[in-house]
Amino acid sequence: MKNALQTVKGLQITEKGTTQLAGQNKYLFKVDPAANKIEIKRAVEDFFKVKVLKVNTMNYDGKPHRERTLKYGRKPDWKRAIVTLKAGDKIELE
Repeated sequence: MKNALQTVKGLQITEKGTTQLAGQNKYLFKVDPAANKIEIKRAVEDFFKVKVLKVNTMNYDGKPHRERTLKYGRKPDWKRAIVTLKAGDKIELE
């Protein structure tokens, strides 16, 4: 089992995540691609001391990019989680 810092990479501060979802008590997190919903739920509850009701995850493919020497590569794949908190719980966005 991974600890909370290995599972949850960080809170994503985006226009959608901070204005639209925060009003619904939902927050966006960038998480480890190998983490499952149960691990994400436990990590957020341990790290932020809140009660998580639901976790939705999305996998993203890394974008292709080109280096200076005409070598083509890709940025790494990553995973996002939308975490729904219990009414009354809150994560400070500072």
